[in-house]
Amino acid sequence: MLAARVVVGLVSAGVVVWVVVSAVRTVILPRAAASVLTRGVVVLVWVALGLRLGRSQSYERRDAVYASLGPAFLLCLVSSWLVLVWSCFAGVLWAVYGSGPHAFGTSASSLTTLGFDRPPGTGGELLVAVEALVGLALLALMLSYLPALYSAFSRRERHVSKLSARAGLPPSGVELLDWSWRFDRFEDLVAVWRDWEDSFTDLGESHTSFSVLAFFRSQHPGHSWLTASGAVLDGAALLCSAVEGPRQVDAELCIRAGYLALRGIAGVLGMPYEDAPDPSDPITIVREEFEEACEVLAASGVPLRADRDVAWTAFRGWRVNYDLVLVQLAAVVMAPYAPWSSDRSVSSFRRPRLFLLPGRHRPLAAATR
Repeated sequence: MLAARVVVGLVSAGVVVWVVVSAVRTVILPRAAASVLTRGVVVLVWVALGLRLGRSQSYERRDAVYASLGPAFLLCLVSSWLVLVWSCFAGVLWAVYGSGPHAFGTSASSLTTLGFDRPPGTGGELLVAVEALVGLALLALMLSYLPALYSAFSRRERHVSKLSARAGLPPSGVELLDWSWRFDRFEDLVAVWRDWEDSFTDLGESHTSFSVLAFFRSQHPGHSWLTASGAVLDGAALLCSAVEGPRQVDAELCIRAGYLALRGIAGVLGMPYEDAPDPSDPITIVREEFEEACEVLAASGVPLRADRDVAWTAFRGWRVNYDLVLVQLAAVVMAPYAPWSSDRSVSSFRRPRLFLLPGRHRPLAAATR
């Protein structure tokens, strides 16, 4: 019996330390850090919402159900911290004093700082004081976590909503260029590329530090940070490859910032990607789709390169940098329909097991439509 109490006490103390470390890695550590507890909570919430969804194939139904994933995750995360601390300190108290039911009541008294019960002796008072401090610290961490999380969410949504006026709904890179030309705002695209270069930088920082942000859905059902990102990247890639004119350095920098951000987010979610894809690698966009896009732009009067073969090769060279990672992320976050991104998502990447895997960087075969 004494040996069992010693084992339970040591294991319980270890779990408390593990919970505190997990909370610190989730909230304080200013870089992406894998936390089994945090990812486990995401998976459990994901599975629970999947069971609630049932066999419904309607996107509207899926969007309505999974819109609660972010808030549900936050509630379940702080609940899991507190429940684990409460039960593990009860285990420590039982190991020290040997009273099981009474240990849970004492632990609850300490964790809630109500103080209606406390163990005898100086050592017992010190133990419950430590539990009270841990509980308060966890709540303080969550309270500091929420403003940072929703501030990043607000910044992201501002860019997404602003883009819808230029790129349509669902957003499209072709629409972005076509609208800008027809309304004599083609020169203003420089500001769009610079604005989204900053946005991609912010996405790369916020969505790797707070990976659950990737699953926070926009206020408007048709909006998505991922489809907006795809539209901007496609618009910049078309401009750099198919449109006649001087080199578009701002667009090129925007593309680079975009694919680096998407790769960083994919890595945090445990999704494999190619670090240095070959420009000749296959992409999910076929030549016919590229030609259709060029025809739309040509009909509006956009000056295009005469040699379509060269333009197609250049477009593939840009798109290959973000093609698969964009399609995979669109499947995982279940982004709303948008051309050249979520309309060709790989369904196998919806499996929640991905969130428990470390990042793996290896070549992937191109997805099929």
